[in-house]
Parts: sequence; C-alpha cells; structure tokens
Amino acid sequence: MDIHMFMPDFQAMRDELTRLGFAELRTAEEVQERLPTAEGVTLLAINSMCGCAGGIARPAAALALREVRPDHLMTVFAGQDKEATAAARALFPEYPPSSPSFAVLRDGKAVAMIPRSQIEGSDPQTVARRIVQAVKEAQG
Repeated sequence: MDIHMFMPDFQAMRDELTRLGFAELRTAEEVQERLPTAEGVTLLAINSMCGCAGGIARPAAALALREVRPDHLMTVFAGQDKEATAAARALFPEYPPSSPSFAVLRDGKAVAMIPRSQIEGSDPQTVARRIVQAVKEAQG
C-alpha cells in the first residue's frame, strides 16, 4: 500500500491574498513597524490553512475588495508565521485569537473583528458583506 502524505501548498494559500494586494507581514518586526503606524483604514487578514480559510475567508476578501478599498491591506499567516501573528494579535488583545479572521484597524487601532466563528459555516458572500460593512464603518 502506497501512502502519500498530504502537503498543503502554503505558497498558493499566501498568493491568493498577495494577488489581491495584501502585503505579507512575515516577522514580528514587520508587524510592529507597519501595522500600528498605518494611517487610515487597514484590513488585516489573519490567514490560515484550514478549509474555511480557503473555501470562505480568502474568497470573501476578494469579493469584499470589489466594493471597498481600505487604505492598507495586510496579512499574517497563523500557524506559519507564528511570531508575526502573535505580534498582530497583541495589538488587539480585546479580541480572542482566531484564524482565519479579519481585523479592521483605523490609524493602527482595531475597530472591528470578524472572527472564525463568523466565517466558519457561512458562505463567502456573507463574510464579504461583513468585511464591507466593517470597512465602511471604519472609513466613516
């Protein structure tokens, strides 16, 4: 019997967001340099390798960006870039860690969070509407 180990294509999971214009923050230093100092509205995607990230969260981001354009798009990859993800989460301790998730920040401060519980079990269109609403509220 030939047993093959499933090796996920992490680069493809990253590319789905970077193709949309998300800047990858791969280290804690990159997060600390860019996220708290970003002026205006930032959409931060906390990417992950689970099925709801690929089937719902990343497609939802693509749909949402057809309707809204935050000043900054950034992403960290939970489970891959652990220090960067921890540094990002440290900026909004009022929200429990979850991945995938989306944080909306205004002038470096979190103003909205779309946690995994609002992604898993939804469809990309519903999650996209949540992202659009959060970004529009942050934009004023």
